Amino acid sequence: MFIDNIKIYLKAGDGGNGAVAFHREKYVNAGGPDGGDGGRGGNVIFKVDTGANTLLAFRYKRKFIAENGDNGNGGKRHGKSGADIVIPVPPGTLIKDVDTGKIIFDMASADEFVICRGGRGGWGNRHFATPTRQIPRFAKSGTKGEEREVLLELKMLAEVGLIGFPNVGKSSILSRISAAKPKIANYHFTTLSPNLGVVSLKEGKGFLAADIPGLIEGASEGLGLGHAFLRHVDRCRLLLHVVDLSCQDGRNPIDDVKKIDEELKRYSPELATRPQIIVANKIDSVLMDDEEYVKEFFDFCRELNRKVVPVSAITGEGLDELVRLAAEALLELPPLTVYEPEYTEEDSVKVTDDDIMQTTVRRENDKFVVEGQWLFNFMGKINFSDYESLNFFQRVLIKNGVIEKLREAGVEEGDTVSIYDFEFDFVY
Repeated sequence: MFIDNIKIYLKAGDGGNGAVAFHREKYVNAGGPDGGDGGRGGNVIFKVDTGANTLLAFRYKRKFIAENGDNGNGGKRHGKSGADIVIPVPPGTLIKDVDTGKIIFDMASADEFVICRGGRGGWGNRHFATPTRQIPRFAKSGTKGEEREVLLELKMLAEVGLIGFPNVGKSSILSRISAAKPKIANYHFTTLSPNLGVVSLKEGKGFLAADIPGLIEGASEGLGLGHAFLRHVDRCRLLLHVVDLSCQDGRNPIDDVKKIDEELKRYSPELATRPQIIVANKIDSVLMDDEEYVKEFFDFCRELNRKVVPVSAITGEGLDELVRLAAEALLELPPLTVYEPEYTEEDSVKVTDDDIMQTTVRRENDKFVVEGQWLFNFMGKINFSDYESLNFFQRVLIKNGVIEKLREAGVEEGDTVSIYDFEFDFVY
């Protein structure tokens, strides 16, 4: 079974709580607070598995939760950090946000990506001792680890894609030019999933090729199998458009090229402009010099300004020439497509209407105190010593109505605002 699109749930570990403890030792008076800090929660990390080419591993396991950090202890003993959870995915996997569909990360651009960060461990009470508060009986709780649902979408990293109608010989050609062993039979839709093969060249070089199954007229609208696999052509730098020159199934190769081109255009106008080489297969069953339709087909391809390579997947004739032309074309084409992240930092802060309703602002003496569960979790993501992180913090407060609530509560320029131990002067 081939799975290339699946939704999973991820949860990083929570940070451990800081400890409230006091030093106790014989002959030591007033040992003071010595509560240790909580451990950091484990991260959730995606890692490229070069041996995988499907998301089948996620069919039965769709929830991944990293380990929580341990709580701190007395004697200034820190809690143990939670173990990270590493999730292997095939090369070319796109990680998308479920709600917006935006791309969070493309695993074609790196071997590892931290998708959810563990919560910070809370401080033990020893951090809160001051000359005027020598016996702090409180500590800081650990922050929650990030959690989210993501959509994994596989777009194969093949540089060359073999496209065409069913039963024209795509899999047979792939099996002859590479070490791939796809299922081959003389009926439509033999291939039910894309097959990958490494095409070796001289001096240890080569390229990755894939046959894309099931393209028929109407594939872009969901007919046949092609609509499920068109995404795997997205990264291909070169398309080998395979046609059956023998017309054994009663189809006209000129009509086949036109129909497949139209499906590519409907799916993606940019994809339709991708360079193509026409592969005229099954020449072992054709009298090349005597058939008028063969001449018409070659004239048609010249009008499209596409090279035509007559081949036979059975005898191997023309396949060396096909590999040579494909390799030469790849030298002049742009590199593989790597998708840029569309997901912003602001998108990562999930705040519901209920969260905003439950955000409270109250005045205590000369300061305004803001509280809310989402704010408490959000504060753990902010590095308040970093300028960019502070700007992010400000944008989120504005976007989610915190600044507006402060104004409604009567805050003015220069007033002190306190959000879970972080205080700042209100300037707007």
